[in-house]
Amino acid sequence: MNKHLLRIATRKSPLALWQTHHVRDTLCRFFPELQVELVEMTTQGDKILDTPLAKIGGKGLFVKELERGLQENRADIAVHSMKDVPVELPDDLLLAVVMHREDPFDAFVSNQYSNLAALPKGSIVGTSSLRRQCQLLEKRPDLQIRSLRGNVGTRLKKLDNGEFDAIILAAAGLKRLALGNRIREILDSEIILPAIGQGAIGIECRRGDLDTRKFIDNLNDPTTQSCVIAERGVNEELGGGCQVPIAAYAEIDSNGLKMRGLVGDIEGKEVIRHTIRGPVNLAGKLGRLLAVTLREKGADRILQALR
Repeated sequence: MNKHLLRIATRKSPLALWQTHHVRDTLCRFFPELQVELVEMTTQGDKILDTPLAKIGGKGLFVKELERGLQENRADIAVHSMKDVPVELPDDLLLAVVMHREDPFDAFVSNQYSNLAALPKGSIVGTSSLRRQCQLLEKRPDLQIRSLRGNVGTRLKKLDNGEFDAIILAAAGLKRLALGNRIREILDSEIILPAIGQGAIGIECRRGDLDTRKFIDNLNDPTTQSCVIAERGVNEELGGGCQVPIAAYAEIDSNGLKMRGLVGDIEGKEVIRHTIRGPVNLAGKLGRLLAVTLREKGADRILQALR
């Protein structure tokens, strides 16, 4: 086969580049003849670092420029953190691949305290996520939550400079950047329910680009894809994003798919939860059904107040 060029659109942050290099290296193991070129881009989400995402349009700001690169044929695929990908994609683009999921949970990072429970009353905790804020304050209303933006290195530097007593980051990002030693506690789903798609890498391409699909389809992990489809179904039904505290986490076992979801207010004073089970092949429908039940329990009232 002749040398084939595949261009990958990516953000420039260290974590985004790690993910893109991971995709490139995996592709080249499958197809040694493949020539891969990185097309690095700066997104609006990377430029605006002094304002919480919820106030400037949400996580979609991290993908729009990459999608434009696909639409203008400057790249063939775009690599995303799945938790950053909005539910609604442009009609001409397709989320073709969801790779095997890394650790989906959040991580407690502190230089002084061994875990969340050890934080003294009134401690300052940094996070940019309303989902994390809601669940932290539900369990520890005594904490002070302060906004924390920037890439992983920037956030850790602010912690090290003494601006925070602790910060909450995605465990997957820390592990991928060989910073797992900074994790003091993994906050599993019983402590903080993860973000939709957290820990999974997605690959987007042009809908009709079959030449590209024949290279990337091997990278898809059906189990992770089903879980992410279910979780995104919750967001689709609720019309959520990072502007509201919504969480969902799906798992697959011998009994099928199990998913937990929640909606809460940003003070953590009211948090509505529900769990659903069903067959894996109905993943998207299960996500929407879970969301409908959350609505029936009062989620709509919370979401309307936040919006």
